[in-house]
Amino acid sequence: VYLETYGCQMNVNDTEIAWAILQKNGYTRTKELDEADVILLVTCSVREKAEQAIWNRLQHLKALKARRQQARLPLRIGILGCMAERLKEEILHREKLVDIVAGPDAYRDLPRLLAVAESGQQAANVLLSLDETYADILPVQTSAGGTTAFVSIMRGCDNMCSYCIVPFTRGRERSRPIASILQEVRMLSDQGVKEVTLLGQNVNSFRDMSEVQFQSAATPVLSRGFTTVYKAKPGGLRFAHLLDQVSRIDPEMRIRFTSPHPKDFPDEASVLQLIQERHNICKQLHLPAQSGSTRVLEAMRRGYTREAYLELVHHVRDSIPGVSLSSDFIAGFCGETEDDHQQTVSLLREVRYNVGFLFAYSMRQKTRAYHRLQDNVPADIKKRRLEELITVFREEAARANEAMVGQSQLVLVEGPSKRSASALCGRNDGNIKVIFPDAEIEDAAGCKALVRAQPGDYVLVKVTSASSQTLKGVLLCRTTLSRSAAHH
Repeated sequence: VYLETYGCQMNVNDTEIAWAILQKNGYTRTKELDEADVILLVTCSVREKAEQAIWNRLQHLKALKARRQQARLPLRIGILGCMAERLKEEILHREKLVDIVAGPDAYRDLPRLLAVAESGQQAANVLLSLDETYADILPVQTSAGGTTAFVSIMRGCDNMCSYCIVPFTRGRERSRPIASILQEVRMLSDQGVKEVTLLGQNVNSFRDMSEVQFQSAATPVLSRGFTTVYKAKPGGLRFAHLLDQVSRIDPEMRIRFTSPHPKDFPDEASVLQLIQERHNICKQLHLPAQSGSTRVLEAMRRGYTREAYLELVHHVRDSIPGVSLSSDFIAGFCGETEDDHQQTVSLLREVRYNVGFLFAYSMRQKTRAYHRLQDNVPADIKKRRLEELITVFREEAARANEAMVGQSQLVLVEGPSKRSASALCGRNDGNIKVIFPDAEIEDAAGCKALVRAQPGDYVLVKVTSASSQTLKGVLLCRTTLSRSAAHH
């Protein structure tokens, strides 16, 4: 089987789940397209462009499949994930070469679907589940050098933002039992993984109902000035509890999480407190804003105003000194005026994010915006607004990063730099890429022997220059997460 992943980190994780299921059923994995008996594409539906990439890829595979048929070596092609969920009929009818279609909750069914396809029929399962979390399937980790890994803690989303297809392609929100998450993180720690990112569409509304004694716990409060379209659900073990438990497993393992929703950082702020207290929880938060205009935020059904969002940002910065912030923005949403756009520009300037994900709006069927709003910002204006947002974001990120020049940063080494064979690259606590020469250095433990930094090592790097995307620096020494925290 040959697996190809498109889209978000959730899809990277889903690819590993699908592979774990197939591996148990006697499949082996190949990295060579020409060796494959089965080609599976794990797809994304968030934007038009993501889907177009898959249609184009299928055209390319058509020729491969035709050659195989002539040689009497059958090739099965499957579409997995969000696009399978959204466009099942169209995929099966438009592309006769697709043999199987499996939605995000149907990966356990892959062996059966492939068996049906063997007999020459098309097979599909896009049933969305209310309880599938793949809790008992430990994904087979295949990430870069094995130093970092993603752990899915929940699936689906209940927020129903008006632009977003996710609740329709991934279903309702459900959380994985904490015990199974801790088991997976312990296993990764034993394998030498040094950084784990907890994944969910909305991690801080995590709610594990698997343990009876916590089913009657109080309903959490929302951040000040925030509302939801759904009723808050009582009971369960919450994200703060999970974060606390995960961070205790291995003091040498960094913990990150994505993506939270701004509404779920209430004043009692136990999550923020944990981030501030624990040396191995990264001082980095993803706070997706989407727009800087209250009017547009209301049309998006984000559940907050510009003011409430900014108040939260100040609260986060007060609670976690030196925190690194990232965000998502959509340019040209339905009805966005030039004034609304300028408010987003000013929000970017005011907050000064370290990392940003910016996109032009792309309308998706099934969403509330599709039924209720008009996609009335012309494509060329969307493009111009997006370019302006990117320019402003880069200017501010460069300023934020330049403030680190002269400081030493703790970096987890990931491997060789893409651009230069004589340099290594890794990320600092704030998740910013750091590039430094691959040189011999001292070990902070005091042994005089010189060492070379390896993937999975923590090193101190003194920053000598910065851009909007990366920091460059010189190696000081090799150290550990705990030792580095003790010195700060």
